[in-house]
Amino acid sequence: MATKTTTRRKKKEAPPPVVHKTSDYTEIPKLTFEVKVLKKDKKDATNEEKLLALYQLQLIDSKIDEIKTIRGELPMEVADLEDEVAGLQTRISNHADEAKELQDEIASKKQVIKDATTAIKKYQAQQNNVKNNREFESLNKEIEYQQLEIQLSEKKIKQYISDNNQKVELIEAAQETLNERMGDLKTKKDELDSVIDETRKEEEHLVENSERAESMIEDYLLKAYKRIRDNALNGLAVVAVERDACGGCFNKIPPQRQLDIRQRKKIIVCEHCGRILVDPTIEELLK
Repeated sequence: MATKTTTRRKKKEAPPPVVHKTSDYTEIPKLTFEVKVLKKDKKDATNEEKLLALYQLQLIDSKIDEIKTIRGELPMEVADLEDEVAGLQTRISNHADEAKELQDEIASKKQVIKDATTAIKKYQAQQNNVKNNREFESLNKEIEYQQLEIQLSEKKIKQYISDNNQKVELIEAAQETLNERMGDLKTKKDELDSVIDETRKEEEHLVENSERAESMIEDYLLKAYKRIRDNALNGLAVVAVERDACGGCFNKIPPQRQLDIRQRKKIIVCEHCGRILVDPTIEELLK
């Protein structure tokens, strides 16, 4: 008896967006329709008009998403480099302050040695004029104390000089790294500025149209739309039914539900992913 084998059908992946290349690393999407403005108050709009407003808003926002994708990780890379540069500058400043303190300590100890040397000479001169051993021993103890001060100060100076040299090495290493990072930052900023310059005009146009499209949508619908977009990895909140399936999660949609979607008499969401569903022919209303 032959056994029947079945294979699990793999879900299709969404195709990459179609965009227009303008350089090696920049692709500027184009808006191919003019935003349809409601000729009535948005609260009086029919469900079909609401769906059309949501659909065209999705098309516009998807174009804006494409521009952000074009920029890729450049904004984050620039921000990370700016943080690193700021951190290196702070580190260099801290090391410089610590080195200045060490240099001040060295100068202070040198002054201690100078004062102690002067005191020793003074006490030695006084020893020549003492009248008894008690005065001589007292002056001798002062001389010994000043000699200990000199020895301790010389030891401290050696330690401070060693510490200062280490700080100088740290400053030089950090400065070298800072120079490299600033070079990297300039390169990345130039790349980002170039991309932004090439996409700014189109993005401003898209943002303007997005705001115009949002103004035609009731607040509760707009909030729902934005919530769905925030939760969707591809930013799609409104999708068309394609090959009897949701254009977002690709799960099958029952025939009766597809009929309701085509009639556009109510707003219908996918039972699996929560996206707002429209029929593909709604795009004809934008022409």
